[in-house]
Amino acid sequence: MSLSVAGVLGESARHFPDRIAVVEGAARLTYRELWTEALRCAAGLREAGLKPGDRLAVLLPNTTEFLRVYYGALAAGVTVVPVHALLVADEVRYVLEHSGAVGVVSGGPLWAVADEAARAAGVRAFQGAPSAAEPLPAAEPADPSDAAVILYTSGTTGRPKGALLTHLNIVMNASVTSRDLLGLAEGDVVLGCLPLFHSYGQTCAMNGTLRQGATLVLMPRFSGPAALEVLAAEGVTVFMGVPTMYHALVEAAAVSDRRPTALRAAVSGGAALPVAVLERFEETFRTQVLEGYGLTETSPVATFNQPHHGRRPGTVGHPVWGVEVGIADAAVEREIVPLADGEVGEVVVRGHNVFAGYLDDAAATAAAIVDGWFRTGDLGVLDEDGFLRIVDRKKDLVIRGGFNIYPREVEEVLVRHPSVSEVAVIGVPDDAKGEEVCAVVVRRDGAAPLSEEELVEWSRERLGRHKYPRIVRFVEALPLGPTGKVLKRALV
Repeated sequence: MSLSVAGVLGESARHFPDRIAVVEGAARLTYRELWTEALRCAAGLREAGLKPGDRLAVLLPNTTEFLRVYYGALAAGVTVVPVHALLVADEVRYVLEHSGAVGVVSGGPLWAVADEAARAAGVRAFQGAPSAAEPLPAAEPADPSDAAVILYTSGTTGRPKGALLTHLNIVMNASVTSRDLLGLAEGDVVLGCLPLFHSYGQTCAMNGTLRQGATLVLMPRFSGPAALEVLAAEGVTVFMGVPTMYHALVEAAAVSDRRPTALRAAVSGGAALPVAVLERFEETFRTQVLEGYGLTETSPVATFNQPHHGRRPGTVGHPVWGVEVGIADAAVEREIVPLADGEVGEVVVRGHNVFAGYLDDAAATAAAIVDGWFRTGDLGVLDEDGFLRIVDRKKDLVIRGGFNIYPREVEEVLVRHPSVSEVAVIGVPDDAKGEEVCAVVVRRDGAAPLSEEELVEWSRERLGRHKYPRIVRFVEALPLGPTGKVLKRALV
């Protein structure tokens, strides 16, 4: 049996050759054109000496060139190693060496970092997508269990780990997302502002869109005003973003009359979307927000607010087709001890979306996959109707005076203050309590002034005595990673 992620593009090119596959600025490529360019890249890689089973790193921004190289490498039977666009040369070198990549493709503003890293690692650097005069006649067959992509985790507790995602993982997740969850079809236009090197942008936006023959609109750099313009100008029907993008769009719309007219659905993932932000977005754009949940290791989608189950804001819905989700005792590491509905514990996942393990790290793989279940490291609870609510990351839990405090619960309250634009809650060391609750706050432009004392007193009236923040820090902006997640470790 053969199943390749390259077929996501190849099959759509066969069925819908003249449809527009991708839009980047003024440029538009049909499925036939994009697939031909990918096969030319595949042939170019073969001419450069790459063979099936080799690994190729890709350090490119959200441009059509990323798609050429991604599908071209897979068509050549090569495993793709997407590289985080904000890494410095030494970090890129580590990824190249650890993954065993034989080369890296880069270009534009990222070229200097890629070239330096490649020299240090002793591998070849390609400036731009390799291309041959004649395209590869056909894509290389692949076994469904073969590694298609190696995605490196953020490495917040040490060196990044390489998560092995198989062809089956990605094709199934893209298919379930695009067909079962969103019903993508001809005429749909998806805004691809999520980084393509990240699992969410790569599987859901890029592979999901092309799997169904819809159109992907690329944004190399996201901003609220620019995204608002693209949503309207390109007739975007489906927006996929992370919470900070939703916040940015609401803020941009507050000072602009520009509105999309075709938008039928908005998908949020990557981090918990505050209900207050969800409500503001829906009121502003008259569009329903569907929140999902997943991780790199789950390809990524594990659960989603699905139409046939109904939607429940503040939750991440039910497991997607072919996937099971449970709640396990977080304190028991070597086995999965299930907890009853309504109890808070570690979210565990099993199904076609669970990755094949961490590259060359048997110990980490054994700790992550227990009794066939993937331990997510997230704390959650299932309600009586089967909706999953993510409480927080285990590592973000604040323990104040022996009481467990979940930062997300506090954030959901604080963000409703009329003078608060964004907030991140963290634990800071405290001699008396062990940890103290600290709110890092961005004030809302144009709103009434807000002091630390005022916000503490306001939250004291709305949160339990052990939960409300005793410390408030005001900042101009929260530190964000490339996918828009707040980097809480940079706030401590």
